[in-house]
Amino acid sequence: MTLAEEIRERSGEDVNACYQCHKCSGGCPLTFVSDLPLSGVIRALQLGLRDVVLASRLVWLCSGCRTCYERCPNGIDGARVLDAIKAMAKEEDRVEDPQVAAFHDSFLGMVRRFGRAYELGMMAVYKARTGTFTQDVSMGLKMLARRKLRLVPSLAPGRRDLGRLFREGVRYRKRRAGGDFA
Repeated sequence: MTLAEEIRERSGEDVNACYQCHKCSGGCPLTFVSDLPLSGVIRALQLGLRDVVLASRLVWLCSGCRTCYERCPNGIDGARVLDAIKAMAKEEDRVEDPQVAAFHDSFLGMVRRFGRAYELGMMAVYKARTGTFTQDVSMGLKMLARRKLRLVPSLAPGRRDLGRLFREGVRYRKRRAGGDFA
């Protein structure tokens, strides 16, 4: 299976449909801080350059705004492609910045549990994972004082549906690894 086919299986996006018009990169708010624009990542996928793709900073910087998808004449959702690459990098233990991965995991853990982001809980988990307990304490206290952080999480109405989506992702990863996922 080629790298482009693997991405299609994981994300549902056909990166081979990209003809490099660069509209995705032209609209991406993160192109200026990334090592590769999205069009470059997609071209590397087309060429099977696994190391280049998995090492790209854009994978971890993408906020999922989906401007790339809105601009793409072929309807390729770049955020979904980058999410698939992110999962591959984690599975292959090829995360360039462990703190970024810890933040990502902390965020997803809160979404999985509560159906939405719970910032105070997310930061507590992140600080525990990275060992940066005292960093940003003064800012956190100011945010608490101004009621910018909730002490208690609120539950999203559709969180059970989100739980199903997370479980489906786990089943997919186990199936890819050849494990029992029933």
